[in-house]
Amino acid sequence: MKLIESLNIKEKAYIEKLENGMTVIIIPKNTTNKKYIIWGVNFGSIDNHFKINGEEIYIPDGVAHFLEHKMFEQENGTNSLDKLMALGIDANAYTTNDHTAYLFECTEHFYEGLDELMDYVQNPYFTDDNVEKEKGIISQEIRMYDDEPGWQLYMSVLDCLYKENPIKIDIAGTVDSIRKINKDTLYKCYNTFYVPNNMTLVVCGNFQPQEILKQVKDRLIKNTIEDKIERIYPEIEQKINKKNIEKEMNVSMPLFAIGFKDIEGMNDEIVKKHIAIEILLNILVGKSSNLYKELYDAGTILEEPDMDYEFSKQYAHVVISGQSEKPEDIYNKLKKQIEEYIKNGLDSKHFERIKKKVYGDYVVEYNNISDISRMFLSDSMKNISSFDYIEQYNQVSKDYTQKILKEIFNTDSMVMAIIKPKK
Repeated sequence: MKLIESLNIKEKAYIEKLENGMTVIIIPKNTTNKKYIIWGVNFGSIDNHFKINGEEIYIPDGVAHFLEHKMFEQENGTNSLDKLMALGIDANAYTTNDHTAYLFECTEHFYEGLDELMDYVQNPYFTDDNVEKEKGIISQEIRMYDDEPGWQLYMSVLDCLYKENPIKIDIAGTVDSIRKINKDTLYKCYNTFYVPNNMTLVVCGNFQPQEILKQVKDRLIKNTIEDKIERIYPEIEQKINKKNIEKEMNVSMPLFAIGFKDIEGMNDEIVKKHIAIEILLNILVGKSSNLYKELYDAGTILEEPDMDYEFSKQYAHVVISGQSEKPEDIYNKLKKQIEEYIKNGLDSKHFERIKKKVYGDYVVEYNNISDISRMFLSDSMKNISSFDYIEQYNQVSKDYTQKILKEIFNTDSMVMAIIKPKK
């Protein structure tokens, strides 16, 4: 097994690429009784157009999420999620834009849980009846999110940033799109994407690496399917789609989301760039920023906004979101603050203070086994080592961060989505 270490925080991980192509990451954590496992598939909501051995295939929006829902149902009539919960195991699954994951956390009955997890993920059971039944359940979920202001805010800011990019598609699809899904679609996608060389399994807890690796290998079903997958995505869009969107929903106070598109997205310096962006977000509108103090003292904002940088090979953007009675004021003052920093440069002392704060946030993540595991899985899907955020921290200078400020925080293409209370 390949050992990777971060001497700065005294953490290590063991990585093994199995003969069947699957990646296994084991993160020993002997300071806790909890055990966590997450099994990810490189198949998400944006993968709706691809070729298999040269055959071009389009699938309805929402298939990855639909597949995640159906994986728990077994041929004998049982439900694997119910069986795991009955063991006192906290189990779940989720679908993102670029991957699907199945997971559980426990202090006891780990190997019984491992039996169940590796059984249901490797043995799908789809019928005409159970697929039709699931359409009703997922349709209700879609309608629920249609009425969820926070989700509609996020989808609206993406609509501002992108015109054709599949990230604009709701992860669950639409009521119309899921009507087109049948068991053949699900089996086709399962057999295409749920193959070892397209999967990563992460385990974190008080384990002996070789022993847990053997336990995983013993439960793997031999898979001989090796179709060549070619994912097809639209060309990267250089321009934004629209400057702003406003909607009215049942909210007591307006919600806002301000977005910036990173046109270049993933590159050889993606980790270094990500660190710089997190520093910049804290400098611009974090709790210790001048702008946040001004907005808070004026009652324009009541708490620190959410700040995030999302990226993959197909998209990359910054989103700042929160609640305010005067979202337009926040937009205008943030724009002015960015332009001042671009013109006059960042303050050295403030930069160093925020840089240390961001490093502390990274270190804290290693105290929680679920945070560690999900972080390693997500980064692995992007061919990144999570330790790189610790190791490359010192490479992020004020000059480099200033350069990223000019490249990413382009005020000419700032966008904003607002959810206002119904009149």
